[in-house]
Amino acid sequence: MLENDNYEKFKKDVLQLSKIDLNAYKEKQMRRRINTLITKNNVKSYDDYVVLLKKDKEKFNQFINFLTINVSEFYRNADQWKLLDELIFPGLIQKFGKNLKIWSAACSTGDEPYSLVMALSRHLPLSNIRITATDIDKQVLDTARMGLYNAKSIASVPDDLKKKYFTQVGNSYQISNEIKKCVDFKEHDLLKDTYPSGYHMIVCRNVVIYFTEEAKDKIYQKFLQSLVKGGILFIGNTEQIMNYRDLGFERKKSFFFEKI
Repeated sequence: MLENDNYEKFKKDVLQLSKIDLNAYKEKQMRRRINTLITKNNVKSYDDYVVLLKKDKEKFNQFINFLTINVSEFYRNADQWKLLDELIFPGLIQKFGKNLKIWSAACSTGDEPYSLVMALSRHLPLSNIRITATDIDKQVLDTARMGLYNAKSIASVPDDLKKKYFTQVGNSYQISNEIKKCVDFKEHDLLKDTYPSGYHMIVCRNVVIYFTEEAKDKIYQKFLQSLVKGGILFIGNTEQIMNYRDLGFERKKSFFFEKI
């Protein structure tokens, strides 16, 4: 146990110091990890650690890197995002209007739904954009809500959007609150849970490759039911839907499939 064990104050100090809200993480796990880091630095209290972070830039960067997401990638497969920008989004807006209902399924650490918001911001005001983002793993959802990424993760984000929506914190990058507000993160199991409905677009990329053919078909059938007629399913470059016509889809372009 650390001396002066006031974690609530520590969270406020960290928020003030770095604009990172530790409330987005599960407290028990986060405290345990942070306590380990503090002990490694031979510090005896949260207050002393904050003092260290304020005066030592290297220790501050170490702390930020410790919180940073390292496994995600924004705008993965850039050519697909170009198609999304030039063809898919304009078509959906023309067909369904400005209040598109979009679901990012198996969203992991948030890179995909946040990429969708930024890409869509070229076509619509942020006030019109709402993305439902789901994953089976509570911890990655907590990490996604934090929205802190390393330079490699955001390397493919267009420069104007990077400049507009990311703030550098140490060696990492914090996504802006205005982008975060457009995403609603929820827990969902693709194999067990009821699927939501009425979506104009579903994005589920590089996930179903881990499932059996039977499970894949069930997931794609449920996605079809979740989409409105004319809605789009966007899958990953590592995936194929060989029987898309049997399922009720038409290949729109590349890895985009339209419900017919």
